[in-house]
Amino acid sequence: MKVQVLVATMNQKDHTLLEKMNIQSDVIVGNQCDYNLVEEFEYCGHNAVYLNFAERGVGLNRNNSLMRAREDIVLFADDDVVYLNGYVDKILEKYQKHPTADVIIFNFLVSRNGGTVHEGVSKEKFLGKKGVSSFGTYSVSAKLDILRKNNIVFHQMFGGGAKYSHGEDSIFLKECVSKGLKVYACKDVIGSVHHNVSTWSRGLNDQYFMDSGALFACMYPKLSRGIAIYHALKHRRRYKEYGVIKSIKMMFSGIRGFNG
Repeated sequence: MKVQVLVATMNQKDHTLLEKMNIQSDVIVGNQCDYNLVEEFEYCGHNAVYLNFAERGVGLNRNNSLMRAREDIVLFADDDVVYLNGYVDKILEKYQKHPTADVIIFNFLVSRNGGTVHEGVSKEKFLGKKGVSSFGTYSVSAKLDILRKNNIVFHQMFGGGAKYSHGEDSIFLKECVSKGLKVYACKDVIGSVHHNVSTWSRGLNDQYFMDSGALFACMYPKLSRGIAIYHALKHRRRYKEYGVIKSIKMMFSGIRGFNG
């Protein structure tokens, strides 16, 4: 088996990102910029492809790379990921140890607000629909042929640069579980990631909650309103300044907007 990293990024001017990320495998870099150019070259003995496209939307970006992937295991990434030496061996060893797993989620060291924490699972296990919603795409690896057999791609209406600003990772993982793929979460750390403020993030505002409502409508059509209320109450301390009742109203507005 071979591993291929699929990176979603923007406005890269050269190929130095590969060194910054410590890439040690084949890689496809989806670089959304202002021109169209496909580059293919050798990097440290591995095949590297840059898809430079004048377009926007992280779901579209990830799908462009996923369509062109050709190795056994794909590993999704953002441009703020730095992989540990030997990450390929760790990934392959875990798939060999759990041959029934179609998707394996790995842990990362996460830098946020000046500190670093170990983020991910503390107990290795297979996950159900409820357990997959809290993982970012950068922690996800998958068997390419299984994704293609089940026609699993990223929703292009969600995520940075799309109509709705977040949630493409949750939709992707939920679809994996819904279509019968076995998703395994492991404790192995394969890299670090720096969670600075997103290019697309505007904080807790009306649009954020409307987009959250749209996400709930997409993922749980029949339960979306109840989930919106539960979500607001669960995070009431975080949403206190914005207003818990107001957050519910805006999520309901997002639900109505998504449902047309």
